[in-house]
Amino acid sequence: MEILTSLPAGELALLALGVGMAGLLAGVIAGLLGVGGGIVLVPVLFQAFSLIGVPASLCMPLAVGTSLATIIPTSIRSTLSHNRRGAVDWPVLKAWFWPTVVGVLAGSVAVGFIGGNGLKLVFALGAGSLGLFMLLGPSDWRVGDRVPLGWGAWPLGGVNGFLSVLMGIGGGTFGVTIMTVCGAAMHRAVATAAGFGAIIAVPGTIGMVLNGWGMPGLPPLSLGYVSLPGLLLVVPATLLTTPLGVALAHRLDRSTLRRAFGLFLCLTAVRMGVAFAS
Repeated sequence: MEILTSLPAGELALLALGVGMAGLLAGVIAGLLGVGGGIVLVPVLFQAFSLIGVPASLCMPLAVGTSLATIIPTSIRSTLSHNRRGAVDWPVLKAWFWPTVVGVLAGSVAVGFIGGNGLKLVFALGAGSLGLFMLLGPSDWRVGDRVPLGWGAWPLGGVNGFLSVLMGIGGGTFGVTIMTVCGAAMHRAVATAAGFGAIIAVPGTIGMVLNGWGMPGLPPLSLGYVSLPGLLLVVPATLLTTPLGVALAHRLDRSTLRRAFGLFLCLTAVRMGVAFAS
């Protein structure tokens, strides 16, 4: 229990409140952008674990694992909410299921070799590149007029699963970009990409539990690289606000949604880049 003794009770309460507030925001972002909320949660959880005295080498893997666990219920609720509006492309989800799972399993193995600092760099580069593309890239740029199915889904789904599990995010961050450049409408891409979250988060969470099992220095009540207190603080908040994000997604126009997506990616990339450099 030494990890928690470095902060007074009042500061711990404020920290818990901050994590819960991040969960509320993550729920909105999950519904709005189809990204599972991890793009918000990973930097917040990383900072929270740093403040309570978790060793620096464990903060990022713990943030990634806990974020993946929170994505499971959030992405399911987001997908069902979008589906009630008829926006989910189920043939794409079915075609991308196994390629995504294979990518997640490969990413779960890679986590053990990359380490905490490497995960910060992956997060910063991945989020930053996509954020700049969504903000500055031509909105009408296309490489095709339909999202690949069959064998064409394997390289894209595999890369999506691999990078998403390394960053602790749902598949929407990369999935939305891939689907839009392949000709999908932005709102349909957001709705369908929300479904990638559960496909990625379930095996990804299991992998992070196994990777961190028995690791010395983890905070109390951790299952490998998944913090149960962090999970309990975040999940109720995300489930509460996800439907709000879904409602906003169907009211905003395509260009506004694209800019919002790009801005959030760039902001989180900068935050993680600073953490990597320090």
